[in-house]
Amino acid sequence: MTKYSLQSEIFTPIIESQRKEFFDSLNVPLKECVFTLDYTDKNYNCMPYLDAALESKIQGLSFFSGGGGLDIGAQMAGIKVLTSLDFEKDAIATLKANRFFSHTQHRLDDIRNVKGTDFSEILRISNPEKLVLLGGPPCQPFSKAGYWKTLAQRLGPDDPRNMIGSYLGIIDEIKPDGFILENVESILHPHNKQAVEDLAEALEQMHYNYVLVKANACDYGVPQKRKRVFFIASKKKIGEKRPLQTHSDEVGSNLLPYERVIDWIGRFDKPENISEADSTEGLHHDSLIQVPPGSNYIALSEKRGHIPGLFKAGTRYWTFLLKLHPYLPSWTIIAQPGHWEGPFHWNNRRLRNEELAAIQTFPLDYKFMGSPRSVHRQIGNAVPCLLAKSMCEFLKEII
Repeated sequence: MTKYSLQSEIFTPIIESQRKEFFDSLNVPLKECVFTLDYTDKNYNCMPYLDAALESKIQGLSFFSGGGGLDIGAQMAGIKVLTSLDFEKDAIATLKANRFFSHTQHRLDDIRNVKGTDFSEILRISNPEKLVLLGGPPCQPFSKAGYWKTLAQRLGPDDPRNMIGSYLGIIDEIKPDGFILENVESILHPHNKQAVEDLAEALEQMHYNYVLVKANACDYGVPQKRKRVFFIASKKKIGEKRPLQTHSDEVGSNLLPYERVIDWIGRFDKPENISEADSTEGLHHDSLIQVPPGSNYIALSEKRGHIPGLFKAGTRYWTFLLKLHPYLPSWTIIAQPGHWEGPFHWNNRRLRNEELAAIQTFPLDYKFMGSPRSVHRQIGNAVPCLLAKSMCEFLKEII
């Protein structure tokens, strides 16, 4: 156990009833001036997994590789990643900078410029016993941000950013033993019904069986509530098999409890890590410091007993002034948050990139390339590594 020190004065601006509720959740007396929380550092390194991946005869080709979350999970699950592809220069630089992928061929390109025959030589040399494809096509056409547009404005399957068809075309050419297609939860929204029906029809025509997995990352050991959809396919019959959930917040469950975010980011809260980028000075700073950890702007509404209310519930994005609770999972990390979109740290500051990476379960020995904004985007767009590991273990099982 490691000790984490907190000054109670940080929480003084919170109204007393909400402050007491927060202190009770920590099992700390309200009158304490300084108190400590025990936490267990859950961070890990990926390099110990490399040898097993290099020896594996189950091998993969990665598309839309981004900062590497899905690829890291694949190799931790024992799938050797032969190639990666992305059209973001910094993402490819990140993959090239990590020894975990020193054996991988990295290509800076758009999948629409790629043909299945481009991989003939590396597949001939590697000669895998089983071949899988890994990819999460860009999710913008199906994201929740689209809900705020009229149906006429939403392009969905016709959106030029929708590269699912290109990915399926590569799959049809190469004909792997199985594959993963990852996307946002909102691809299942009724507005996107046609895209999902088209996908299902294509998989049937290509003679793949598949399961549609609606996964919440916190159910698989990630300290973050992050809902994603995985189409996991195989040429073999899958039957009733499903990925094995490992964590739960249900009382009396035999599964492990949800991960606490402090166990993943507590190690980074040190004086030497303070920077100007932490600052939340500005229009809503005085409101932010009044929000209790584990809440958002609604805590400052009359609905929650804040008199007078500073905001009216339901008038802002849910992520507005959203603040982490140290003993709970984080909320979803996003790639390009608005200035007052959370989650914020319970110490009333912005989360640092190393904390965002830890919440996404990137390994400590993994480094990112690019500007701070680019690194944030790579982290926010990624599949959490431990979630990817669980999905790839299931893929191995069904092929």
